Amino acid sequence: MLGWIGGQLPWWITGPGVGLCVVALYGLINARLGVSGAWLATLAPAEGWRPEPWRRTFLLALVGGAALAAVLGPPVSLHGYGRLSEVLPPVALVPVLLLVGVALGYGARWAGGCTSGHGMSGCAAGSPDSVVTTATFFTVAVAVTLILHALTGGRL
Repeated sequence: MLGWIGGQLPWWITGPGVGLCVVALYGLINARLGVSGAWLATLAPAEGWRPEPWRRTFLLALVGGAALAAVLGPPVSLHGYGRLSEVLPPVALVPVLLLVGVALGYGARWAGGCTSGHGMSGCAAGSPDSVVTTATFFTVAVAVTLILHALTGGRL
């Protein structure tokens, strides 16, 4: 609305910025950066455990930062889910997105973290588990994309 923030920061600013956040978390509190850990910290009281308070703050900062960027940046326009929105009607798209969301959440919990946690923090720390997990994430993503492309005759 106010136009104070451009549409997107360049990669050469955001990449080192995220890297510095990963290093700062390790250096200051010996913790890994990951979004699924922040989400689990929000659900923690229902599961009966007390997480580190910074994880909930991190999740609130992600949501608050996005809201602030929407207010201070260029006008927000929603474009749906790209080609998937063009191929699937809303009646089919909603269940597909719900199923994929549940699968992603289950996979992140099963893998002990999400792509951001394993890819940025785990790989940066030299964790063999994170390297294998990140390679698996990307391999499955490429395979599913190729399979969908083949099954839909190139429409997806």
